[in-house]
Amino acid sequence: MPRYARAEREALADLMLELGPDAPTVNEGWTTRDLAAHLLVRERRPDAAGGILLPPLRGYGESVRRRIAAGPYADLIARVRRPPVWSPVSNPLTDELANGMEFFIHHEDVRRARPGWQPRNLPAGQQAVLWKRVALLARMALRRFPAEVLVQAPGHGELRAGGGGERLRLVGAPGELVLFLTGRQRVARVQVDGPAERAERLRNAELGL
Repeated sequence: MPRYARAEREALADLMLELGPDAPTVNEGWTTRDLAAHLLVRERRPDAAGGILLPPLRGYGESVRRRIAAGPYADLIARVRRPPVWSPVSNPLTDELANGMEFFIHHEDVRRARPGWQPRNLPAGQQAVLWKRVALLARMALRRFPAEVLVQAPGHGELRAGGGGERLRLVGAPGELVLFLTGRQRVARVQVDGPAERAERLRNAELGL
């Protein structure tokens, strides 16, 4: 079975080590050091990881992340590269499900913050895995968006999402749709068809889970 999560993790760690701690990422205000610390909180600090998704816990989670980020950069990357087997999100049973999309996204967060980036030609199997994630992402990210959005990935399928109203069509490869639907519209290579005002609104909406 392909191990896309492991491959993306290794590629991200290699790139962050190559670029150093102060390289920009697509995540506004975050450097590679900040991103590495985020990944360590997610995998190694279950007491603080809830702050990633739950606003009441965000302050504590961010304080833990900042403390971790202050450590030696090479050590941060080494720990990202070797997740603990006890982690709920990166043990051998959960790694592919929990991290296949996560590390693809963050690898692209670093890649696409650099001048001259181009989309990668992902393996067909990896695109198929990412397409499976698109269905949940679309329904969650677009549930309140005031349009009916037809999401299409040529060769993989299509689905409908959105809160209803004017019709839009969102077309792209599965990996590009994942990036778009997690709030990275400005670096996602997708096509948005439909009324111009509503299409522009989608491109600038606050998307993500």
